[in-house]
Amino acid sequence: MGERGNFLWLVQKHTRNTCLAGNGPTKIARVLTEQQTPTPGTLEYRRTGSTRRYHPGYECRWATNTVAHILENREYTGCLVNFKTEKVSYKVKQSKENPQEKQVIFENHHEPIIDLDTWGRVQELRKQRKRPNRYDEVGLFSGILFCADCGSVMYQQRYQTDKRRQDCYICGSYKKRTADCTAHFIRTDLLTAGVTENLRKVTSYAAKHEARFMKLLTEQTEDGSKRRNAAKKKELEAAEKRIAELSAIFKRLYEDSVAGRISDERFTELSADYEAEQKELKERAAVLQGELSRTLEATANAEKFMKVVRKYTSFEELTPTLLLEFVEKIVIHESESLDGKRRGKLRRQEIEIYYSFVGKVELPD
Repeated sequence: MGERGNFLWLVQKHTRNTCLAGNGPTKIARVLTEQQTPTPGTLEYRRTGSTRRYHPGYECRWATNTVAHILENREYTGCLVNFKTEKVSYKVKQSKENPQEKQVIFENHHEPIIDLDTWGRVQELRKQRKRPNRYDEVGLFSGILFCADCGSVMYQQRYQTDKRRQDCYICGSYKKRTADCTAHFIRTDLLTAGVTENLRKVTSYAAKHEARFMKLLTEQTEDGSKRRNAAKKKELEAAEKRIAELSAIFKRLYEDSVAGRISDERFTELSADYEAEQKELKERAAVLQGELSRTLEATANAEKFMKVVRKYTSFEELTPTLLLEFVEKIVIHESESLDGKRRGKLRRQEIEIYYSFVGKVELPD
């Protein structure tokens, strides 16, 4: 990989892991600066003597936008990206950034520094940019906790007295009064305990019964059963064969019409029937193909989830890194009274956990 490649790999790995731990570019830049890590401009100067991005006296002073560029640079995954920018006019020197659909990407162009799955996960986390709360803290569940009724992000709250402190989350719409919704109040310690327990159950079952767990995940999709998929493949093959036969029949029918072997009325009648049958078969084939594709995607996603499980065979506590690797989002329902009293102590509250790649996981009893 070479000296430069090794340096980039170490920086990219550190930056990626710090991002997965829930930190943004500003904090990552501060950490790199404190650790006296040379900037890319400093490294380029030492290698080539170029002063294009070199700032004397600030050899290890990292900027937020430099870290953001490293986190978002797809070329670290081993691909070449062309047409990233374009000029609006030959009269204008400045270039503007092209949207991704206008860029041309060549996969496996060079040795990757980061795997594509991890890069994709970092991009998802970048979209969920977490901001420190009023206490200059980033909540453990910030950005992934949502209200089940209005869909709003849940906000962290703190109630503090001389004797005790209680952290909780409440519905953002309720907090800001932007929609008619209830608080969906949940204590942070109870939420942490519930999520930790469920995560331990899922990872323990997956580690002990990997093949069974993979089968369970695919069968929990709409079209996961092997028997159903085999029947659909057979039906799809028959439909495609009949579609080809109808095309051949229609061609012969047209030739007979041109040669005068059948009347125009007969040709119109037969061709309409065959065209209707072929149209119906094509529509059914498209449905079957879509269902089979979703099953293949479910299998691939199950394998991605298992890769994360294999990284964490056991854990002591729920950390930001662990949570962000495993969980896509958590949905909080309003609590319900079990004793018929509005403010009764006996209450039940449903928590839905959607895991990365596979969504909700329902384990067998």
